This record gives sequence, structure tokens and C-alpha cells, in this order.
Amino acid sequence: MLTIHLHNLKFFAFHGLYEEERKTGNNFEMDVDVVADIPVVITKLEHTVDYAVVYQVIESRMKQPTALLETLVHDLAEKIHQHDKRIRSVSITIKKLSAPIKNFNGIVGVSYKKDF
Repeated sequence: MLTIHLHNLKFFAFHGLYEEERKTGNNFEMDVDVVADIPVVITKLEHTVDYAVVYQVIESRMKQPTALLETLVHDLAEKIHQHDKRIRSVSITIKKLSAPIKNFNGIVGVSYKKDF
């Protein structure tokens, strides 16, 4: 098994339950770990999961506004797996850097892991 890490990914997107979030947007930070069934010796890109393609999948999905982060991470895990069936699990943590909560000082987020 091989784990590919894409960490500290930063996006500006329009995810959120509240109308203001969908209008003004927010900054998000994401960590994605992809575990794949890969040969021991990797000598060509096709022997492994192409992290550039995984990033493109993530970037594309982040452009689609979604009310709940829970829905977003679930969809992302499925889309990443569709890219390469050798993927055995996807773990995602996404943080909303400015939560729309009165007098709140911190970061909110969700983590999700899907085994295939």
C-alpha cells in the first residue's frame, strides 16, 4: 500500500448553509490522504496514483457550492476513487477558516474517511 498526501490545500469557495456564505464565500484549507494498492517498485507514473489528477478532481469539486461540508467531503471521496480503482481509502479534512458564528474565534471543519 502507498499513501499519497495532498496537504494544506487552500481554496476560496462558496460552500455554506447560510445565504451570506453563498454570496461572499470563504477560505478553506484541506488535507487529503489517498491510500492505494500499488506495486512495490514504481518506475512510471502509471504505476501510481497521479496526485496532479487528484488535485484537479478536488479543485473542480470545490468550485461547486455545497451547503454542508459533510456532503462535500463524501462527494470528494467518491470522485477521487472513481479516478483510480486501485484507491483503497480516501481521508479528507476540510476547515472553514471564518465560520459564520457570532463572537466565534476559531476554525470549524469536518474529517471523513471512506474505505473502498
